[in-house]
Amino acid sequence: MTRSPVLILQHLSADGPAYLGTWLARQGVPFEVRNTQAGEAYPDDLHRYAALAILGGEMSANDPLPSLRQAERLILQAMAMGKPVIGHCLGGQLMARALGMTVGDSPAPEVGWQPMTVTDTPAAVDWFGAAGPRVVYQWHYEAFDLPPHAERLAGSAACPNQAFAVGPHLGMQFHIEIDDEKLARWAQEQGARFLEAQALFPTVQDGPTMLADAARHMATHQALANRLYARWLGGVR
Repeated sequence: MTRSPVLILQHLSADGPAYLGTWLARQGVPFEVRNTQAGEAYPDDLHRYAALAILGGEMSANDPLPSLRQAERLILQAMAMGKPVIGHCLGGQLMARALGMTVGDSPAPEVGWQPMTVTDTPAAVDWFGAAGPRVVYQWHYEAFDLPPHAERLAGSAACPNQAFAVGPHLGMQFHIEIDDEKLARWAQEQGARFLEAQALFPTVQDGPTMLADAARHMATHQALANRLYARWLGGVR
């Protein structure tokens, strides 16, 4: 029997599925990537897909881009159809917006390997395995408010809402999909916004520090990704 694919919404060519694609391939789960920057339109409906994943991007979730509003419509459609949704960074923000919440400036930007704390609740332990500290890879200047009826799963001093769950759906502020190849490209960032934030906030790492810290954090980060992705697709695999 042919399995229905996972749909991955990609906003920017430089922000592809990375470890998410690796994990899906290892599990034998088919997936289809729609890269709107490359001219690939997002579909109108999700009937032929098993689940929905939304990636990040440097734009604001509030930007008046038709592709972002279509992503929000697909998020709501997937939830109504019982198809699990997972959002990475901008993707998590779009999930919060779709559920009626606002996205605005983060209390502090976070870039690079940053600490967060998993809450000591049954829902958080179900997703993350245990409560307590984690180090995750971040790249965000904005953050989401917690949607109604959502379970807050994790937070940090710089960003109180790092992850939330609504039933089988997971929204994250961090980039659990990071891998060595994506990190090597992102660590070369020298844009004005990044350099300004780096000068003002200790929560913004420079490229060499990101790469050095990867040696300590990448393996455990991908082990966490394995758990979160398996929990996300647990009902359809």
